[in-house]
Amino acid sequence: MYEIKVTTKFAAAHNLRNYKGNCENVHGHNWKVEVIASFMELKEGMAMDFRDLKRISDEVSDELDHRNINELPYFKTVNPTSENVARYFFEKIEEKGVPVTKVSVSETDEYTASYTKE
Repeated sequence: MYEIKVTTKFAAAHNLRNYKGNCENVHGHNWKVEVIASFMELKEGMAMDFRDLKRISDEVSDELDHRNINELPYFKTVNPTSENVARYFFEKIEEKGVPVTKVSVSETDEYTASYTKE
């Protein structure tokens, strides 16, 4: 099994629903997203061109960049926690045919959530 990883970033605001505390108020983060894709075989000696995975990951981050995440259609009913942002990235990248296996989203250097299908 081969894995490749790319990182993308975006800045966005959100607020958590059904939460008591500071995070129920609108606030922002400089989010960092790590995307891992896994491959059983190599083509021309590589799993996937890093630039292609980076471009696809950046397209998803561009949808959220400088936005209030709560206002996006997906997050109208899904609480915009880091866990759900990770799942959003996973599903969007998977829709592009990439065998993504894990997405990790960091709100800060100290707080990271990940999503995998298993």
